[in-house]
Amino acid sequence: MSILVRERFTQKILEVKQKVLKMGALVENIIVTAVTALKTQDLDLARNVLKKDDEIDQLELEIEKECMMLLALQQPLAKDLRTIASVLKIITDLERMGDNAVNIAEVILEIGEEPIMNSLKDIPRMADIAQKMLKMSLDAFVNEDIALAEKAAERDEDVDRLYETVINDILNIITEKRELTKQGTKLLFLGRYLERIADHSTNICERTIYMITGELKEIN
Repeated sequence: MSILVRERFTQKILEVKQKVLKMGALVENIIVTAVTALKTQDLDLARNVLKKDDEIDQLELEIEKECMMLLALQQPLAKDLRTIASVLKIITDLERMGDNAVNIAEVILEIGEEPIMNSLKDIPRMADIAQKMLKMSLDAFVNEDIALAEKAAERDEDVDRLYETVINDILNIITEKRELTKQGTKLLFLGRYLERIADHSTNICERTIYMITGELKEIN
C-alpha cells in the first residue's frame, strides 16, 4: 500500500469511527429519553423514542456499507482488519441497544398513567449505570483506551446485582398484591432491557480491547 493510499485509508478509518461515535450518541440520546420518560411517566417522551429508532438503523446500514467497501477495495491486514471487524460488531450492539430503548418506551406506554409501584428505586439506578457504561465504552473505543474499557465493563456486575434486587422486590410486591401482577411483569421486562443495554456496552468494551491488542476475551 503506497503512502498516499495508506493516508486515504487511515482517513477513511477515522471517518468510520466518527460515524460509530455519532451512532452511539443517537443511541445514548434515546436511552436517556426513555429513562427520563420512565422516571416522569412522560408518555410523549416515550413516543419520541419510537420515532428516533429509524435514524439509528439507517446509520448502521451506512457504516456497514463503508466497512464492506474498505474490506473489498483495500484488503486490510492486522490492526486495520481488527478495527473494521470490531466496528461491524459494535454497530450491531448499538442497534440492539436502540431496540432495547424502544422496548422500554413501549413498556412505559403500556403502563400509561397507572401509578408505578413503590419500592423500585433500583430501576432508575440500573438505568443511570447503563447510560454511563455506554458513554464510557464509546470513549474507550474512540480513544483506544484499554483501562477505560475495563473500567466500564466492570460496572456490568453492579447492574446485574441491581437487577436481581429488582426481581426480588417485584416478586415480593406482586405476591402481596395480586392486582399489581400485570404491571410487575412489565417492569420485570423493563429491568431486563436495561440489563441487556449494560451487556451490549460490555461487548463494545471487549471488542475495543480486541481491536487494540488482538486478544478476544470476556472481561467479566
